[in-house]
Amino acid sequence: MLIHIPPMIFSAVITEAEEGGYVAFNPETGTTTQGETFDEAVSNLREATELYLEVFPMKSKAPAVLTCFEVSHAQVAGC
Repeated sequence: MLIHIPPMIFSAVITEAEEGGYVAFNPETGTTTQGETFDEAVSNLREATELYLEVFPMKSKAPAVLTCFEVSHAQVAGC
């Protein structure tokens, strides 16, 4: 008998890499990867997260909450 396991929803934080391309991070598992394009970075993150979950299974839970906040630029004192 086959058991249907519903897909799990995870968060992805995508940033542009300084050297070009994109870096993708999943805060729920800590998996991080990269890709030349946005879509490639997300695809690579999906694969990395699936591989992580094969070794470290986890129960389904709500995705992380993503928010933005502002900080003032700090001045670094010279030594």
